[in-house]
Amino acid sequence: MLEREKAAAMVREAVAAPQIVKHMLAAEAAMRAVARRLGEDEDVWGLTGLLHDLDYERTKDEPGRHGSATVEMLAAYDVPAESLDAILAHNGHVAPATPLARALLAVDPATGFIVAATLMHPARKLAACDVTFLMKRFGEKRFAAGASREQMATCAAFGLTVEEFLGVCRDGMAGAAEVLGL
Repeated sequence: MLEREKAAAMVREAVAAPQIVKHMLAAEAAMRAVARRLGEDEDVWGLTGLLHDLDYERTKDEPGRHGSATVEMLAAYDVPAESLDAILAHNGHVAPATPLARALLAVDPATGFIVAATLMHPARKLAACDVTFLMKRFGEKRFAAGASREQMATCAAFGLTVEEFLGVCRDGMAGAAEVLGL
C-alpha cells in the first residue's frame, strides 16, 4: 500500500492551495478517528481521506472530473481499490457502497463545518469546540451553509448519530490541531 509519507509528498506537489491541503489533512485525521471507532483499518481510511482531493488543482474549473482525475493520478500506485471507489463516490461518480465510501462522503463536509464552528467559538481552538457547540451550529442552516447537513447525516448508514459522528471527527481533528492551525 502507498505509504503515508509518499502520499503526503504527493499532496504537497499536487496541491498549492494551503486551505485545501489543510482540508485534506483534516479529512485524514477525521477518517482515522471514524475508522478507529468502527474497528476499521485506520491506515487505509486515513490514506483515503488524505488523497481524496489530490486532483483539486487539475479539476477546480472542471468539477465533473473531480475524483476521477485523482483515481487516474493514483493508477501507478498501490492504493486499495476500496479507497479509489470511495474517492469516486465522494463526488458522485459512483454510489457509496462501502462503509469507507459512506464515511468519506460524510467526513468531507464535516471537516469544513467543524473548522467553521471552531473559528466562531470564542476560544478558536478545536479542543474547546465541544459537541454541544457543534450541534447548536448544525441546527443553524445558514451557518456554514456550504457544508451539506444531508451528507453529514449519512453517518447513520455506518451506525453513528450526527452527534456521535461530529464528536469523533472533532476528536480526530483535535489530534492534528497544530498542523491545522486550530
